[in-house]
Amino acid sequence: MVRSLRRSDADVWQAVRARNHDWLRPWDATVPPGAAPRPSSYRVVTRSLLRQAKDGLCLPFVVEVGGCFVGQVTVSNVARGSAQWGSIGYWVAADVAGRGVAPRAVAMVIDHCLGPVGLHRLEICVRPENTNSLRVVEKLGLEQVGYAPRFLHIDGAWRDHRIFAITAEEAPEGVVARLSAHQSHQ
Repeated sequence: MVRSLRRSDADVWQAVRARNHDWLRPWDATVPPGAAPRPSSYRVVTRSLLRQAKDGLCLPFVVEVGGCFVGQVTVSNVARGSAQWGSIGYWVAADVAGRGVAPRAVAMVIDHCLGPVGLHRLEICVRPENTNSLRVVEKLGLEQVGYAPRFLHIDGAWRDHRIFAITAEEAPEGVVARLSAHQSHQ
């Protein structure tokens, strides 16, 4: 299940992140030298995400399996006007990795954004070394549209990223349906 992030998710979010620190650290954004520090608490992070959501700039979601919090999908940098696009980031706990949770959650968010939210294009940027995330975009049938050298500060350094994108025209039946079709052919 995918649902909106809530302030009340604080304790479980912090517990899952703490348990998965080593699993997530190589892929987590970091602050480059000289930049303002990142928010240090869930409360500050959530307040910022929910404020951005209220302003239509982001859509933060929680991923649950069997009623348990196991990850997050966030659509950020939402641009309206002539662009109608956003950027998707996600993570899941190590104990659910490889079980199809991330692809299904991301597909659900894409369908929601390209449908009711009214976005036209979504991007997912992935480090070339992140084989797990590359497998997610492969399962979803997203096309690589670019390569961005030194794109984001991740795990203490500026890291290259492959850029994948999808538009509403590319998935008229939805990405969940595309994922299901992909899984039935395996």
